[in-house]
Amino acid sequence: MIRTWARRGGARRHAARARRAFVLVLPGLWVLGVLLWDLRSAAEGQFLQLLAAAPAIACAGTGRRQCVVLGGLCALLALVPLGPVDRDAHVLTRVGTCCAVLVVVGASYLTAGRRLRLLRELERTKEVATAAQRVLLRELPARVDGIVVAADHLAADEAATVGGDLYEVMATRHGVRVVIGDVRGHGLGALGTVAAVLGSFREAAHDEPDLGGVLRRLERALQRHLRERARAEHPSSGGAEPENPLSEEFVTVLLVEIARDGSVRTLNCGHPWPYRLSRAGALPDAPGEPMPPLGLFPLPAELPVVDCPPLPPGQAIFLHTDGATDARDARGAFFPLPEALDDSVRAARDCRPEGVVEGVRAALLRHAGGRLSDDVALLVLCNDRLRVPAEAAATPAMRGRVRAGRPE
Repeated sequence: MIRTWARRGGARRHAARARRAFVLVLPGLWVLGVLLWDLRSAAEGQFLQLLAAAPAIACAGTGRRQCVVLGGLCALLALVPLGPVDRDAHVLTRVGTCCAVLVVVGASYLTAGRRLRLLRELERTKEVATAAQRVLLRELPARVDGIVVAADHLAADEAATVGGDLYEVMATRHGVRVVIGDVRGHGLGALGTVAAVLGSFREAAHDEPDLGGVLRRLERALQRHLRERARAEHPSSGGAEPENPLSEEFVTVLLVEIARDGSVRTLNCGHPWPYRLSRAGALPDAPGEPMPPLGLFPLPAELPVVDCPPLPPGQAIFLHTDGATDARDARGAFFPLPEALDDSVRAARDCRPEGVVEGVRAALLRHAGGRLSDDVALLVLCNDRLRVPAEAAATPAMRGRVRAGRPE
C-alpha cells in the first residue's frame, strides 16, 4: 500500500508541475496577444484595457510575486505609446487603464494571499487524513504465517484519500484470521466506524477461540461506537441512551480463518463472497447466503460458520468490497470483475498476489475512467506453506549428519 500511495503522490506532483508551467506562461501570452492586437488595430489604445486581466491570471495561477511584477509591467505598457499617438484623445484612456491595472493588482494580491493560506490549511488537513488512514489501514506484511498477502485500497474521495473500507490480516494461535468490510458511506464520515471495527478485531482475533466470538465482539464495538456518536450528535438527549442510535449505519463484514492444514472457515455479514484463484483462473466461492450487515439487526443466537473448501498450497483467495463490482464506465456498464481476475491470474506467475492486485486495480481504473463512485478494497491471500514443513523436517536430519561426522 505504501508503494501505491507513493505512485499516486508522484503522479500528483508531475501534474502540479505541468499546471504551474502552464499558468506561468499564460499571463505572458495574454499580454503579448493584447499588445499585438492593439498594434494591428486602427484605433490605438482601444484594447489596452484588457491588460488588467493579466495580473489576475498571474495571481490565480502562480503567486503574489508574479502578480506584482506582471502588474507593474502592464501598468507601464498602458502608459507607453506603442503607435501613432493622439495625446488629446488617448491620454485619459491610458491613465485610466493604468489605474485599473493597479487596482486589479492590489485586489489580486490580497485574494492570492488568502488563497495561499487556504491551500496550506488544505494540505495540512490532507496530510493528517493520510496519516490517519495509514494508521488504520496499516501496510500488511508480505507474508503472514506462510500466507502471502497483497492488498490495495482506492478511496472514492480523492481529496481526502480516506474511505469506509477496512481490512486486516493477523497470525494468531487459532490460525491466520482476516477481516474485510465496508462501512456505509465513504470519506471522513466513515473513519470513526472503521477505527472502531478494526480496533475490536485486532484484539478479538487473538482472544476469541472461534470466529463467532470475534464477530460478536465486532458487533458490540460497533454498537458502542454508534451510541457514542448519537450522544455527541444529539446533545439534547442529556447523555441518555438514544432510541435506535444511527439506525441507518451498518457495516458489511467477512471473517476468514485459514488453519495450518489449509482448512478455511468463514462468517459473512452482507459482504461479497471471495473468489478462489488457481492457475486455471478465478471461480466464485459462495457457499451460502450471508447474514445481514452488522448494525441492521442483532446477531442470531447460532452463528452459521461456513466450512469452505480447503486452500491447498499454490492456491489463493481474492477478497473485495462491493465498490469493485459496482464501478461503471461511461456507458453505465458494471466492471467485469471475474474477467479481470482471470486475466490478472494468468499474467501473474508462481503465486504472486501482488501481481493479481495490481492487474485488477489497473483494469478497474481503466473501466471507470479513473473516477470511482465508492471505495474499493482488494485483498489476495495465497497459501505458500509447501516448503515450510520440508525445511523444518530437513533441519534435524542435517544436524544429525553433522554430529556423525558426515556433513553434506
